[in-house]
Amino acid sequence: MSEHTREAMEYDVVIVGAGPAGLSAAIRLKQLDADLDVVVLEKGSEVGAHILSGAVLDPCGLDALIPDWKDKGAPLNVPVKDDNFYMLGEAGQIRIPNFPMPPLMNNHGNYIVSMGNVCRWMAEQAEELGVEIFPGMACSEIVYGENGEVKGVVAGEFGKNADGTPGPGYEPGMELHGKYVFLGEGVRGSLSKEVIEKFDLSKGKEPQKFGLGMKEIWEIDPAKHNEGSVTHTMGWPLNSNAGGGSFIYHLDNNQVYVGFVVHLNYENPHLYPYMEFQRFKHHPMVADLLKGGKRVAYGARAISEGGYQSMPKMVAPGVALLGCSVGMVNVPRIKGNHNAMLSGKAAAEAAFAAIKDGRASDELADYETEVRDGAIGEDLKKVRNVKPMWSKRGLLASLTLGGLDMWTNTLGFSMFGTMGHGKTDAEATGEASKFKPIDYPKPDGKLSFDRLTNVSFAATNHEESQPAHLKLKDASIPVSVNLPKYAGPSARYCPAGVYEFVKDEQGDDKFVINFQNCVHCKTCDIKDPSQNINWTVPQGGDGPNYPNM
Repeated sequence: MSEHTREAMEYDVVIVGAGPAGLSAAIRLKQLDADLDVVVLEKGSEVGAHILSGAVLDPCGLDALIPDWKDKGAPLNVPVKDDNFYMLGEAGQIRIPNFPMPPLMNNHGNYIVSMGNVCRWMAEQAEELGVEIFPGMACSEIVYGENGEVKGVVAGEFGKNADGTPGPGYEPGMELHGKYVFLGEGVRGSLSKEVIEKFDLSKGKEPQKFGLGMKEIWEIDPAKHNEGSVTHTMGWPLNSNAGGGSFIYHLDNNQVYVGFVVHLNYENPHLYPYMEFQRFKHHPMVADLLKGGKRVAYGARAISEGGYQSMPKMVAPGVALLGCSVGMVNVPRIKGNHNAMLSGKAAAEAAFAAIKDGRASDELADYETEVRDGAIGEDLKKVRNVKPMWSKRGLLASLTLGGLDMWTNTLGFSMFGTMGHGKTDAEATGEASKFKPIDYPKPDGKLSFDRLTNVSFAATNHEESQPAHLKLKDASIPVSVNLPKYAGPSARYCPAGVYEFVKDEQGDDKFVINFQNCVHCKTCDIKDPSQNINWTVPQGGDGPNYPNM
């Protein structure tokens, strides 16, 4: 194996993930000390290739990090000018007035953005400060030190055969060591998952909860375009089958973001989140907007929704979890990017102080304190009961009681204390025999599309000779347990058509994994009722190539 020994490179801080959290950390470190050696490793083919978000951005994170972002040309070009909330029925809608809503729900001063483009701009700012950024470098392993501390990561391993052995063009990758390692992988990152388990960081916390967000970009008729308009809906088509809702954001260039979120704690395994999204576009209000337009991009991503009570401990020896690796989304506001940026800044400040004091590889307790007690904690504490209320009592109760709770929280108290979430999303899945199958209309190819056609608009690509990055703990479970007991839900919950059950020549059921389709949303890792699928990174550069998501 000597020909496959790995070189090691030493840095002050190694950052995994060029999202808003990782890039904010890199920028802040170099602002504090230009001589620090900082590297950012990104699995996407370029910065922004794997970034998918709504997104209405609260600029408070950018304000704190780069106060002159406007002068520096940050791509925040479309201020929100109006906010609309609707409750949908199958044929009509009721507008929910804005005045009873707590002030935190107001989007005044926020911007409709492409987070992919915001991250591309942030990467330019980081590189100008001397940060090294390596796209196409998937981090496949954690490197531990002699005392079990996190010492670094392995990045850039290429050229394995399908069976996992080194192929003819095999490259073993490199070890990148840091005094501190920051994991900013986004929701359910594979290294973060390992660290949370190894150091038992979720002990005493509520389970993390998730949603599946799917999004299309549409170019619409200029006569129907209303730049700066933000619309959110709830109700139809999900109704009582699942929690969730939609967003429609009018950005510039006659483009509209159309998105749909399904909370992954749904019980009925027959539910098909992707088809709920396609059905939603046939609502008269939405169909009228999109008619005559064309869809230009598609993507999907899991969203962390557990909030304040689900955030694991964020530090362990040598490592800190940033942004969505912890779960910092404010669910009623559908916003997390500002908190991701603030978390990166806070982690950078804690690491800078530690390195200045001559410390390394210990726990950055100051970072944890700042997140829980500072602006992020304050943002998330106020809304902590909205998600558990929605899960336990349904949409209408969460609107009324959750709204009341948010109002009282702005005054500093809650009538409900801190509510728990109970089960994980995987455990919430019910047995198929207890639920009716759901009949979904066939996509019409104009407003609604079949999954594989839409996946081609994510420009996802995986080298086919490599091992599948979606690993089964037990290969027999999909057919022996998940198919008879839960009607094979992976064939439906995956928004990219990765999983299917087919009959072989003998007429027996066979489970097929089309990993080439994967858009890295991580839903399978979260929702599989047997917790049998482990999402790991494919080789660097593989996956979706989102242009303006």
